[in-house]
Amino acid sequence: MSHPTTQDGDKATQNAPPRTTNSGTMRALRFHGKEDLRLDTVPTPLCGKGQLKIKPAWCGICGSDLHEYLGGPSICPTTPHPITGESMPITFGHEFSGVIEEVGEGVTEGKWKVGGRVVVQPIIYDGDCGACQAGLINCCYSNGFVGLSGEFFAKRVRRKSRRRIGWGGGLSDHLVVPEYAVYNLPDNVGLDVAALVEPLAVGWHAVNASPFRPHSDDSVLILGGGPIGLSVIQALRARGCKQIIVSEISTMRKQYAKDFGAHVVLDPTKDDIVARCRELTGGQGVHVTFDAAGVQPGLDAAILALRARGTHVNIAIWEKRASFFPNDLVFREKSYLGVATYVAGDFQEVIEAISTGKLDMCPRMITKRIGLDTVVEEGFEALVKDKDNQVKILVRCSGEM
Repeated sequence: MSHPTTQDGDKATQNAPPRTTNSGTMRALRFHGKEDLRLDTVPTPLCGKGQLKIKPAWCGICGSDLHEYLGGPSICPTTPHPITGESMPITFGHEFSGVIEEVGEGVTEGKWKVGGRVVVQPIIYDGDCGACQAGLINCCYSNGFVGLSGEFFAKRVRRKSRRRIGWGGGLSDHLVVPEYAVYNLPDNVGLDVAALVEPLAVGWHAVNASPFRPHSDDSVLILGGGPIGLSVIQALRARGCKQIIVSEISTMRKQYAKDFGAHVVLDPTKDDIVARCRELTGGQGVHVTFDAAGVQPGLDAAILALRARGTHVNIAIWEKRASFFPNDLVFREKSYLGVATYVAGDFQEVIEAISTGKLDMCPRMITKRIGLDTVVEEGFEALVKDKDNQVKILVRCSGEM
């Protein structure tokens, strides 16, 4: 299978090294270690061949960013990343939108323009491994992310040499990315809402990868009413799901789940999740469970809440090992499916769904807007101390709408 992201130009051209001479300086929020985020002054990258220079407008703070800040480094490389060749400090920010500042030589003619409003798909992949050759860039054996894995992307070019193309993170004043990572936005999609495309694509992909049948009588249980759980609710609503059950503890997030379209919201501290799911499905159990929480009690309940030949879909990134009794799957022929981020096409589908109104609750996910100079206090610390009242905090980089 051909590489899924080379349709917009020659790969070797896009991998030309960035120009950084006399580039000036810019601000970048960089992760130096556990609870150590600094707004540093760093060189501003210049646009090279096959690249677009982007000024970030809005950037969301992801749960992965928060976990890294509180307990990392775990995702951010402390030794050279196998693809990027880079290590900490790393500029954070992988959920972001922006405006094109410069169009490099060799990009697709007529597709990009200075001032164009865009969103960036942040997966970093080697392009050579079995997963990438099969078109599964999200499953790359050495994968990484813009905003989590390095300041530059060192990539094999035709398997013979390694060159650097400028990367960075969305929590900065500027960054340079290859054109295949960039998507144009319709006029009716604001740059603030566009910063939600990345987390929405996670939920969209999870539903696509699951056996859920659109506009059927399939019932689902979602564990967790945070940003990803709400993204799954929206993806299911867009596909005509008639029975969405959510398990959530937080009072505020339970209300969000109802507002976003859940038909039934349960509290695992008060409700017997397994019994209630069977009651709501005529004694059968749900067809699909989506785990956006990553906690052992939730996993235990979700597997038992499935009907025979149901499927558990794990979206959550677990902080420690989980366990389950295989017989709970075997004797009812249930399946356990892991999903990772998104694949080629998911970003475009989400953008179109927002533009056409199929994903109409997106603006309500934004619960707070802050400046780049207050990210630690008003962003990360707020998510620690006021997590129940926050869904998505957006950082105003340029603030363009």
